[in-house]
Amino acid sequence: MTLVTLPGQDWVDAVGPVPGLELVVWEMDGPPERADEVKVVVPPYMGAGPRMPAIRYATSLELVQLLTAGYEDVQRLLPDGVALANAAGVHDASTAELAVALALASLRDLPAFHAAQQQGRWLPSAIHPALADKRVLILGYGSIGRAVAARLTPFEVQLTAVASRARAGDELVRSVHGVDELPSLLPEHDVVIVIVPLSDATSGLVDDAFLAAMPDGALLVNVARGGVVDTDALVRHLEAGRLRAALDVTDPEPLPEGHPLWSAPGVIISPHVGGASTAFMPRAVRLLREQLGAYAAGRPLRNLVRGA
Repeated sequence: MTLVTLPGQDWVDAVGPVPGLELVVWEMDGPPERADEVKVVVPPYMGAGPRMPAIRYATSLELVQLLTAGYEDVQRLLPDGVALANAAGVHDASTAELAVALALASLRDLPAFHAAQQQGRWLPSAIHPALADKRVLILGYGSIGRAVAARLTPFEVQLTAVASRARAGDELVRSVHGVDELPSLLPEHDVVIVIVPLSDATSGLVDDAFLAAMPDGALLVNVARGGVVDTDALVRHLEAGRLRAALDVTDPEPLPEGHPLWSAPGVIISPHVGGASTAFMPRAVRLLREQLGAYAAGRPLRNLVRGA
């Protein structure tokens, strides 16, 4: 039997038996039992970063299957010859749902209503921006980007999709624009939702020039990675009252006490919880069953971001 570690007994119970594999618990807080027999490791979903160096104990390791879509901090820790797969698709529903929720909360000014409620004040009537009729640009049109588009379509918005390269559209958008078209696209959009992976190409992509190209009053929603946005530039635009922002991720992260982003006007911050909802577990379990079954049977694996 090939030894596979999962990050908790709840995961072992949920995934259930997989022919040819022995599923055991390893939370990566020390050496695993039978370390030299471990062939596949599934790290914890939350708090995995500090534990990832423990991967060195698994001297016969062949595959690391992540429960996250991001993998930039893991790849550099893996020995040569170890394959890496991410959890692309698992977080689509949760993250897309939060992206829409953040956009709605910002546009309809829900934080102001909540603050007034805490003070027992009835705010005067006012007209707030609707999501309906907004020109929305989705920057990053992978599986989560498409999930965002699918959820936005019923809101009667005008959708534009942008990816690394231009390509044909789908049932949600007529075409997908290339990232090189951003300078001409940004001035024509009221809401920009960012959902790109963090890489050399995307680090600091949303810089001062990017933000300056957005029209006055536009909303930036970041559900990607904090490093995609130049935080200092964003703070300047927020403090000038030009833009609004709704951020599930920040740079630095966690955002330290006293950071100017906390008190910048027109910003909503959630603590990197895009994928953390009840939608996560069932989708992750389905992926693990499929992936581990494929591994045991010698079939091709999904979501490989690094081959063995």
